[in-house]
Amino acid sequence: MSRRVAAGLCLAAILGALLLPGRWYLLSWLPFAAGARLVPRVDRRAALVLVLLGAVALPLTAATHPPDSSDDVYRYVWDGRVQLAGVDPYRYPPAAPELRRFREPGLWPPSSHWCVADGCTLINRPAVPTIYPPVAEAVFAGVVLLSPRSARERPMQLAMALCAALVGALLWRALAALGRDPRRAVLWAWCPVVALEAGNNAHVDVVAAGLAAAAVWVLAAGRRPALGGALLGLAVATKLTPALLAPALLRRPPRPAAAVALCAAGALAVVYLPHVLAAGPAVLGYLPGYLHEEGYADGSRFALLDAVLPAALAPAAAALILAATALLAWRRADPGRPWGAAAATVTVTLLVAAPAYPWYTLLLVMLVTYGAPAEWLAVAPAAYLAQFAPDLGLPTATAQRVGYGLALLAIVAGLLRRRRSVTSGTASTPAPARP
Repeated sequence: MSRRVAAGLCLAAILGALLLPGRWYLLSWLPFAAGARLVPRVDRRAALVLVLLGAVALPLTAATHPPDSSDDVYRYVWDGRVQLAGVDPYRYPPAAPELRRFREPGLWPPSSHWCVADGCTLINRPAVPTIYPPVAEAVFAGVVLLSPRSARERPMQLAMALCAALVGALLWRALAALGRDPRRAVLWAWCPVVALEAGNNAHVDVVAAGLAAAAVWVLAAGRRPALGGALLGLAVATKLTPALLAPALLRRPPRPAAAVALCAAGALAVVYLPHVLAAGPAVLGYLPGYLHEEGYADGSRFALLDAVLPAALAPAAAALILAATALLAWRRADPGRPWGAAAATVTVTLLVAAPAYPWYTLLLVMLVTYGAPAEWLAVAPAAYLAQFAPDLGLPTATAQRVGYGLALLAIVAGLLRRRRSVTSGTASTPAPARP
């Protein structure tokens, strides 16, 4: 019976993705929550089928709809096209006169939300250079190379959906190899954030999460620190957020730790070097401007900290909290089970930064799948609440405080419950007889 119920829940999630475009994420958390409890109780063969079915069908189904809540994919397509034309993506913004010859109606329609002096485009922030690191740029170029010339966002959606499915399979294999229950892979395979942000919005964060998942597997196994470091470096060179895993992954004896750090730095240097030679300091792209635009430089976007501190003190407080968390992660991480400390670092960063971008949580979903507490996933709905604050008639800051405040309460409640469970278990254990 449990197999049939789990299969029904998976079908419900797939039908929800197909029939409720644009709003299905609100309802998809129900079959996800039920499936996350039920699938680990069925036998492994049935669980494998359900995990792979969800990992493949959910993001692919979400990819059948146009991007619903992000337009980043159009920047991906543009960056891929200019690279194939021999132009380094860090040299010019899309609106630059030097790139006018590459404009096509698919990305440059007569009217759009984003307009510059000489035209309109689907590409967000067309007046600034790209923000994405080199491995992400290589992925964009590869997908565009294999796409029909007239294609726009669909090939990128399908590519990221396929990557999400591959990460689900990788997590099943990694969990089994590390002596963990591979049925936990359902937490990735059925998670609405994965389907929406990888399949529908086609965020390259899923590639970074996959590389980081491989790095965690290799380093937790403790056999190839050089390979693990290289994978970590490539993950950071895809999206900078996997750098948050470094303190936990570097917690090991000195020589392996040095190998991890050196190989991570080496991988970063190798992929950045061609762009440094072509564009010089411009390889930083729009990253400094992005941090200023989002309000992190002046402290106006630290929603939870702003509720208790003056805005002028928020950046210093955020830096102190994040530094302390990184230090604790490095000191307390278990080299054989680094996902707990790594997830703590990612979770605290999300609570402090309070982003309105749910795709940032893909990294956390991966770490929870390995074994971090499941209640930490509460930050994902919080990000959606912040993202859709205008549609709900809420100021963004209010939505951030409500969403991330509730997520913080859920995390604290989970920690207290676990501590109480451990304490009661210790109290009920009889003391050993003295010889």
